[in-house]
Amino acid sequence: MLAWRPRNSLQSLQRQGRELKQQVDSLLSESRSKGALEASKRRDMYQRCIQLKQAIDENKNALQKLNKADEPAPVGNYHQKKEEELSLLDKLTHQLQELAISISRENRTEIEALTEREGDDDFAEEDEEDDDDDEESEESDEEEEEMGEEEKQENEYIAVGDFTAQQTGDLTFKKGEILHIIERNPDGWWMGKNAGGNKGLVPRTYLEPCHKEGPESSEEGSEGDVALRDETAEGTEVKQRTDSHWSTVRKALSEIRSRPSRVSLILTLWSCKMIPVPGGSIQVLSRHVRLCLFDGSKVLSNIHTVRATWQPKKPKTWTFSPQVTGTLPCLLDGDCFIRSNSSSPDLGILFELGISYIRNSTGERGELSCGWVFLKLFDASGIPIPAKTYELFLNGGTPAEKGVEVDPSVSRRAPGSVFYQMMTMRRQPQLLVKLRSLNRRSRDLLSLLPETLIGSMCYIHLLVFYRQVLGDVLLKDRMSMQSADLISNPILATFPKLLEQPDVTDALWSSWAEKESTLKRSEKRDREFLKAVFLLVYHDCAVPLLHSTLLPPFRWAEEETEAARWKVITDFLKQNQENQGSLQALLSPEGVHEPFDISEQTYDFLDEVRRKQLDGGGHDCQLP
Repeated sequence: MLAWRPRNSLQSLQRQGRELKQQVDSLLSESRSKGALEASKRRDMYQRCIQLKQAIDENKNALQKLNKADEPAPVGNYHQKKEEELSLLDKLTHQLQELAISISRENRTEIEALTEREGDDDFAEEDEEDDDDDEESEESDEEEEEMGEEEKQENEYIAVGDFTAQQTGDLTFKKGEILHIIERNPDGWWMGKNAGGNKGLVPRTYLEPCHKEGPESSEEGSEGDVALRDETAEGTEVKQRTDSHWSTVRKALSEIRSRPSRVSLILTLWSCKMIPVPGGSIQVLSRHVRLCLFDGSKVLSNIHTVRATWQPKKPKTWTFSPQVTGTLPCLLDGDCFIRSNSSSPDLGILFELGISYIRNSTGERGELSCGWVFLKLFDASGIPIPAKTYELFLNGGTPAEKGVEVDPSVSRRAPGSVFYQMMTMRRQPQLLVKLRSLNRRSRDLLSLLPETLIGSMCYIHLLVFYRQVLGDVLLKDRMSMQSADLISNPILATFPKLLEQPDVTDALWSSWAEKESTLKRSEKRDREFLKAVFLLVYHDCAVPLLHSTLLPPFRWAEEETEAARWKVITDFLKQNQENQGSLQALLSPEGVHEPFDISEQTYDFLDEVRRKQLDGGGHDCQLP
């Protein structure tokens, strides 16, 4: 059942407009007060400009669709107030565009200054060289000129439609006009310059590269490109078609490249305290925490599960990431990455504590909630909350219900002295988590993942490899970009199934870690070599296990089944290590295999897109 959402009203949109104005004023004040900003600060401010502009555009669109008849109560001077609100949003957009242009100009100035310094250093080094290298220098100059010409061609784009500047800072152009692109911004609005030297922001969807690689590529991309060009040239809105397979392919390809997101952080689950102990009539099979991205009304991401451990001496305390010999199972790892590009001001993380149980009298299996809590990631002014440890008190019931106690015997609203209330709060069920900011290496890794995803830090490298293989297959291996045929690739066909079986994921992770430890430092820096080695490890480990007849079907929180599966996996990995691969085991006459099915080898990316659109995301262990 869908959650009820209140209809937009002029008053609610005015309130959102005031909040947006506060955020824009805060950003402008920050840009003026700090003088010359560092490059990282400028990138952060530029990203915030983009996010605020998207939020303003959403508010403006909702305001334009608003009618007086839709108001729940009469509003005096309705049209005047609506026009004033639209004027305010236009003013905020103008301020953000000017700030974005200013930041872009500072970036270019810094790059040009750095280039000049590097050029001076190179000139000094050239003075010290012998005259015998003159001929070689002339050849290198010719190569540089050729490279410069190629770079110039790559930055030249032709307009496929007329565009009229909508805001101050935009650049007006006509169809067929040649534009030189100075800077490519991630929001799709690029900084361009026309033949007259005028500069401004231009929409990416109105442009097409002037430089073509050859007639073959032109013929392959003609049909889909014409459909997109016609739509962009005739309309005023920059949108992608949703009624063609080609637009779906373009969207899928655009999600493969490295891209930043609004939220990108690491969350560590520390412990749960004072969790009520279930009655003696049930046997607990699993204690776990499920978490997802939430905006107050709907789930925005997949649902990630982390299993907790506990000691009989402290049954009310749950812990995560225990110290174990060997590789820690990813299901027990409390370190999670969080990525989201949602512009919702109420974006946060929803945690639910639960247990899986079996009833002793009937053998019935079920799930029982032990409480939930919501951690909002932004404050009222839109500033991200600080990276620190948070002590979160659990609520009972569902997120739609307010004020329900997990343990009614220990109420937060109990009267008494301050000391008594402090003691009462200490007995409240609570979850301890820590938000950690990213270092450069972690940020680069996370930028290779989908814009919205939650998962374990254990297998982030596996996800990155999968995305790289997906990009290679869609961009390089297909005969034509318009081809919608089934793709023969075992990794793409089986990787989503792999994530549904944590123990097989652990086997792949440990096999890859073992193989990676044998590589040289130079080999680890070679991305293509690493990818090729990962493909071999995947075929030797994951593919045989996923189709093994010896491996019992995966069942959540069944101790006997989990033990039996892990024994089969351990024996298989041991044989692989002894035989330097799985080929001998697969060809052994004693082996029993499942009947071959074409789904083991084929990947249908159009069907995957349609399935995800129907599912709407939010499934546990699914890779967007």
